[in-house]
Amino acid sequence: MRLFQSVREMAEQTSIFKPWASEWLIRAVIFLNLLPSMLVFGLSTASGPGAAGYYGIEPADVQYSMVLFYASLAGFFALERRFFVFIASKEYLIIGTVIQIIASYGCYITRDLHILLGLRFIQGMANCVTTSVCITLVFSRLRSHRAREMGYSLFYGILLCITAITTLLTAPIIDAFDYNALYKWMIFMYVPGAALLVLIMNPVRLNRKFPLYQLDWASYVIYTSALCLLGYILLYGQQYFWWSDERIMAATIGLIMLAIIHVFRQRSLKRPYLSLEVFRYRNYVIGVGLLLVLYVCRGALNITTNYFMTVLGMDPRHLSYILLANIGGVIGGVLYSSRWIVLKRSVRWIWIIGFALLLIFHLWMHVLFATQADAPTFIVPLILQGLGAGMLMAPMIVYAISSVPPHLGSTASATGVLFRFTGFCLSIALINYFQLFSRKVHYNRYLDLVTSLDPFVTERLEGYQKAVTAKGIPADQAVKMANGLLYRSADIQAQIRFSMDYYYLISCLLAVIILLIALLPYLNRTVINLRNNQPAPASY
Repeated sequence: MRLFQSVREMAEQTSIFKPWASEWLIRAVIFLNLLPSMLVFGLSTASGPGAAGYYGIEPADVQYSMVLFYASLAGFFALERRFFVFIASKEYLIIGTVIQIIASYGCYITRDLHILLGLRFIQGMANCVTTSVCITLVFSRLRSHRAREMGYSLFYGILLCITAITTLLTAPIIDAFDYNALYKWMIFMYVPGAALLVLIMNPVRLNRKFPLYQLDWASYVIYTSALCLLGYILLYGQQYFWWSDERIMAATIGLIMLAIIHVFRQRSLKRPYLSLEVFRYRNYVIGVGLLLVLYVCRGALNITTNYFMTVLGMDPRHLSYILLANIGGVIGGVLYSSRWIVLKRSVRWIWIIGFALLLIFHLWMHVLFATQADAPTFIVPLILQGLGAGMLMAPMIVYAISSVPPHLGSTASATGVLFRFTGFCLSIALINYFQLFSRKVHYNRYLDLVTSLDPFVTERLEGYQKAVTAKGIPADQAVKMANGLLYRSADIQAQIRFSMDYYYLISCLLAVIILLIALLPYLNRTVINLRNNQPAPASY
């Protein structure tokens, strides 16, 4: 039975919420529960340097804590539905919220990396629980003919904005307290929404109860372990020089073995954990393939935010203010794409428009990267980036999931999470790779250029040293300050040139994708068949 239809049927048969609760109160309470579940996703990277400094770890470890959270959510996604239809919704939400609070408190009091990673893994599973209940409640409140489009657009729109929203909300806390205060703040974020939702909900089920037996824990362990290893390889591979390091080699061998076991196991099971049959449908493969490309391109926005902080010297609070332009673009793109789906127009055109906007953003930023710039200069490009991502996200996911038969809907949603997870990790790996080599090349070129202009540079440095010495600073310290200024300038130039190179590479990728979409004959007559199937609610 389709998820949306079952929710609507249960809502019609019984009242989910108490009669005295107004519609706006219900919607506000659902949002209060959904927001912390989304915020906790990007909490690790709300301030990468702050997290690394507090826990005494490397920046890559901070990133891996978020990768592990994502892998836990993606791996538990298929198994979670069994618990969702077995446990009553109110009790299920309480269980998920309590686990989230306990895990957040553990992250607050610990300073050990391994404990932190374990707690983040638990948070990923609990996040899948709370998000599943909240999104299903969202569907129960939508009763218009555009209910499906509104539900998907709302969820994926929030997901696209969550990084900027997290930066906006956490910046004042990071400025005033230690980094671990964010997890304490998350505890207080969970409590009001959960308490209000339990208060206004009736003791009803959102789905018909299904016995909890024959849980495929073996497939869950194999699949989730493979995702964790994949994230480890892509994240730490560049740092450890890939397969020349024993750790990366062992992780790769483990990943290959787990992948082979997973494939053979799913083919032999009568009720597979994740059916491989979804890959027989061409539309689905096209949809998830383009979704992976979108996540790689979307990840390039981190280079822009890094440029704002390292080159232009923005603090997290001012960075969040300028990212509001990106949030506005996402909202506009999501609204436009939802309307496009309703009118059942060819998906080919909205894909071309969305990728074209992303191409314009990357080419524009390629020109704007400089040592000095005004913040308003970047507002329009950030709006265009948000518009492009907002137009592409929901249509791609809905297109892919609606391309398979209804009985494969849950598997298609869970497999789609795998591709989004892979795109997320691949984006980090590509940025790390090009940042290391491109920055090193440009850094050395800049210093070589300085050496070739030695008389001129020496004259400028001597002038700076005299100015500093005139203020009473010792000569040896003045020399160190002058050299530090020179190397700082070289580092900034290398950062800018790396950003330009990477954005040029992404622009080439986007141009190729646009040409393929425009020239592929099959896509010319393809529309989104939303009535055929729907994504599961918690599909990140």
